[in-house]
Formats: sequence, structure tokens, C-alpha cells
Amino acid sequence: MTDSLKTHIRELEEAHVSLKVRESPVELDKLLADDFWEIGSSGIMYDKKDCLDLGVVLSQMTLHNYAIQQLAEDVVLSTYFIEDHTRKRNTLRSSIWKFIDDRWQLYFHQGTITQLQVKDLT
Repeated sequence: MTDSLKTHIRELEEAHVSLKVRESPVELDKLLADDFWEIGSSGIMYDKKDCLDLGVVLSQMTLHNYAIQQLAEDVVLSTYFIEDHTRKRNTLRSSIWKFIDDRWQLYFHQGTITQLQVKDLT
């Protein structure tokens, strides 16, 4: 795995949590794979259509403790910690990115609410 891949996937993750992308169904559509699905921090499952039709949570978030593991040549798992400044809560996140149609697309995402704080991260 190259540092440039790690940097690129991090940029995509940061776009995924950015208000600019979350407010725009067009931008969100570009990021999510057609067969995208998610297990939200609420425990509710969503697919791409749900995200585009219903919208996604609009929160100011900061990403911390980012790491990736390459699972296959065209599949990457990323994990990180989110400080959600709007909802005043933190989540542990995981995403699976797949290289589809000559670009990395978000295939799966999960958020789990945690009591951890940034200061608790190593």
C-alpha cells in the first residue's frame, strides 16, 4: 500500500463527512457506489437511494486516528474516530472503499457511538 493511496482515501473520507458533500445529492452520488449500504450509529440500515432521497446527517465533524488496511488490490478498509461537534457525540467509523469504474467509491460504512474522547486515543 502506498502513502498516496492512504492520503487519497483519507481525502475521500473527509469529503464524505464534509458539509459540502453531505448537503449535495449530486456530490454524494459521486462518492457512493451504486450498491452502497450503511449501518448508521442509530443501528438503522441505509442504502444509496435512502441517502440521496432522505439526505444524511448534517453535522460539523472532525476526523481523528485515521488508518487504512488494503484488503485486496481494489478494496480498502478505513477506520477512524469522529468528533461530532454539532451533535456533541463521538463515533468510531469504518468504511470499505472499492475501486470501481476507475475511481474509489464508498461501498460500506458504519458508525458506532462511543464514550471515548480525543484525549483517549493513542
